[in-house]
Amino acid sequence: MNSKNILQMKPWYGIEEKNAIAEYLSEDVFITEYKKTKEFEEIIADYVGVKHCIVVNNGTISLTLASLACGISPGDEVIVPNYTMVATPNSVKMFGAKPIFVDVEEDTLCLDFNKAADAISSKTKAIILVSANGRFSKNINEFKNLCNNKNIFLIEDAAQSLGSYYSDFKHVGTAGIAGSFSFSSAKIISTGQGGAIVTNNDEINAKVRKLKDFGRATGGNDIHDTIGYNFKFTDLQAVLGIEQMKKLEFRKKLKKNIYKKYKNLLQGISQVTLYEADLTYNTPWFIDTLVEDRENLINYLKKNNIFTRPMYPPLNKQKAYNSPGNFKISNAVGDNGLWLPSYSQISDNEINKVCETISNFYNNEKK
Repeated sequence: MNSKNILQMKPWYGIEEKNAIAEYLSEDVFITEYKKTKEFEEIIADYVGVKHCIVVNNGTISLTLASLACGISPGDEVIVPNYTMVATPNSVKMFGAKPIFVDVEEDTLCLDFNKAADAISSKTKAIILVSANGRFSKNINEFKNLCNNKNIFLIEDAAQSLGSYYSDFKHVGTAGIAGSFSFSSAKIISTGQGGAIVTNNDEINAKVRKLKDFGRATGGNDIHDTIGYNFKFTDLQAVLGIEQMKKLEFRKKLKKNIYKKYKNLLQGISQVTLYEADLTYNTPWFIDTLVEDRENLINYLKKNNIFTRPMYPPLNKQKAYNSPGNFKISNAVGDNGLWLPSYSQISDNEINKVCETISNFYNNEKK
């Protein structure tokens, strides 16, 4: 790909990761999860402020295991936002539970509380609350109370939210029985693939650890107390993750500055609406916008070596689900939502070029 291309997202590894991996591989190691995985788990748990962190092979499985550990079974209903990555509903569909789609708030793109409350039935066992781009639901306390009163579980999909906080400065992902993070290549820190379950609940922790490791009674034996699976991490990934976590605070500052620059440069373009981010709490993962004439804008930017990505389409309209419902906000995002180049290492000049090219499209090409 042309080195002058401005990509929508790319990972960021440096000499520190290279040296750490070389040092690790120079030792007599098995590579599968062991001491480095435990160290990485402890770093994540300490960072988000919880008792337990269990890392697994990806963020979809982290949601699946959290749900299974809560006792969610085939035929149970789980409320999920109609605007989210398909991994969220897939995580429970995988074992036969039924995702129930609910529309999102216009400003945060998080679950609409009133609509979620109305969607609860006798079969509902959980709500998966997604913090979209690090933004948290303004009704988080109401969600907690609702789940307690209805005796259902609140599980948080915080895949996009490492480094973001609630208004009480507790980390996003820690309000429910369990939270899930992702370390895929587009995230603020990456281990290539990977996910994590965080919880303060000892029982959930114990169940997840067995579920991810064949149902073993303890590690390193072939005694199985329960049915389990192989969703383990690797120490090689953990070595990457440990080095990446050392850079998280620095990257948070970069992400916030990137957002500020885009906001300043886009504010005069009426055809582009930048989703708000309260930088006191929120570390934006992507630069998310609503734009007019999206497809032509995407093509124009691409001709100028700038690559973007449409935001998630409404899940109920995806062929994989094809379910009825009226979802005004997620439909609008599906039609007009666009992620702009958002990688942590993007330069000021690149942001300037993106915004200038967008301005040229609306001021010149559209006339």
